[in-house]
Amino acid sequence: MVSNPVHGLPFLPGMSFKDSTVLKFDAYFQEDVPMSTEEHYRIRQVKIYYYLEDDSMSVIEPVVENSGIPQGKLIKRQRLAKNDRGDHYHWKDLNRGIDITIYGKTFRVVDCDRFTQVFLESQGIELNPPETMALDPYTELRKQPLRKYVTPSDFDQLKQFLTFDKQVLRFYAIWDDTDSMFGECRTYIIHYYLMDDTVEIREVHERNNGRDPFPLLMNRQRVPKVLVENAKNFPQCVLEISDQEVSEWYTAKDFIVGKPLTILGRTFFIYDCDPFTRQYYREKFGISDLPRVDVSKKEPPPVKQELPPYNGYGLVEDSAQNCFALIPKPPRKDVIKMLVNDNKVLRYFAALESPIPEDKDRRFVFSYFLATDMISIFEPPVRNSGIIGGKYLGRTKVVKPYSLVENPVYYSPSDFFIGAVIEVFGHRFVILDTDDYVLKYMESNAAQYSPEALLSVQNHVRKREPPAPELENKQTEVDPGVQELEALIDTIQKQLKDHPCKDGIREAFQVYDKEASGYVDKEMFFKICDSLNVPVDDSLIKELIRMCSHGEDKIDYYNFVRAFSN
Repeated sequence: MVSNPVHGLPFLPGMSFKDSTVLKFDAYFQEDVPMSTEEHYRIRQVKIYYYLEDDSMSVIEPVVENSGIPQGKLIKRQRLAKNDRGDHYHWKDLNRGIDITIYGKTFRVVDCDRFTQVFLESQGIELNPPETMALDPYTELRKQPLRKYVTPSDFDQLKQFLTFDKQVLRFYAIWDDTDSMFGECRTYIIHYYLMDDTVEIREVHERNNGRDPFPLLMNRQRVPKVLVENAKNFPQCVLEISDQEVSEWYTAKDFIVGKPLTILGRTFFIYDCDPFTRQYYREKFGISDLPRVDVSKKEPPPVKQELPPYNGYGLVEDSAQNCFALIPKPPRKDVIKMLVNDNKVLRYFAALESPIPEDKDRRFVFSYFLATDMISIFEPPVRNSGIIGGKYLGRTKVVKPYSLVENPVYYSPSDFFIGAVIEVFGHRFVILDTDDYVLKYMESNAAQYSPEALLSVQNHVRKREPPAPELENKQTEVDPGVQELEALIDTIQKQLKDHPCKDGIREAFQVYDKEASGYVDKEMFFKICDSLNVPVDDSLIKELIRMCSHGEDKIDYYNFVRAFSN
């Protein structure tokens, strides 16, 4: 098997060997620059590639960043004409040290890569010696270092200006004037200009500090450190101080972090500087340690707000808002709870526990509003009792006895069950009965109640009797009107035993009785009866409505619904 002279591999057909085989030559061409005073011509270095696969060639110039010249692929891959007769360049025409003309441009081939050299020599072509790549004169000129101008070694103001122009030392200082009346500790920035040894003091303004926004406390000027003896009476306020009145001026070495400095009668304490100033002091004076000084004053511990004793008016949370802000705001409400429990009311029937004989037969209706945890108490009026009924307590939160005034504990639904004693502002009430919704609420929220409380309500509902106050049963023996009312209710109960209007009649009246007073308007009463198909045209029902009327426009629906409870 014959080996390939170039690669040392087994012999392959011509197309297989020439596939992906490229000859690379280094060349350059000269380009005229007619419109420049700094250069007359330009040398541009290129790479010439010859593809053995199809005898095509391409010319590529390496891209130089920011050169301003279109570079890259100067001639795309194609077969290039060698003369006017239509002949094309062949790899046998290429060699080192020759000129080739492509599209009017003459390229000087100076060298080739190692692979190209081995290939051409294997084909019996004698290569010329390599040449040195020509350099662009303008590019080489730009590589030379810039000319440096050295000023005389003697230090003068012009040299100081040119050397330290735009170099400023920045110091952070405070002026503590708290010892004087109405004095305060104010912050300043001191600028020291190295170019002319001048000093400038700028004020640091804070937001809403109540001061006019003057930018400068002292304009940029040279500051005297020590005056001559006979210049103490010099009128400095009207005349500028010169070198004749000053024996020593402030310089950069006088500004040290952590030391006080007196300028124009004010003593400033420098507590910090910027990084450039630290670097300058380290290089110029050899001071490497300029730590920041903490000048912040520790704030006194906050005074604990103590609420004054509760005066008994309003709610504790509402009264406490007067101590938190100048313009009190109402306490925050649990909006989610109010939306979920809107129009949900738990009603209880209670008796007053009192040593007074006249109060033993008094009965009350407790309404617990789940949306706000407030309680209202209503006393149903009883004829010939000598006590005016009506609203006993408006909506309010009731504090449990023996709870602290600073942290009050209010009555919750879990405190209300059959037999529970509720103390309201010194009056004790015993829960005797509940409505049907209370049992439903307790069963759906059993986790809030104790098992004994839930069992007491369930047992009471099972053996519930007509919820008539004990006082009324006693008065039936004495009061003919009450006895007549009870007899009429018994008659209607027997007559309307299976009437469909019995379902939900009590709940219908309670929906429109927001205050749980036991009374509704006459107009609303008849609308409810009409919606429930109550036979108001019946003679017995008309008589019951007449006996339950309270005044001209109110009807006691509490006694009215008793006729439909069994």
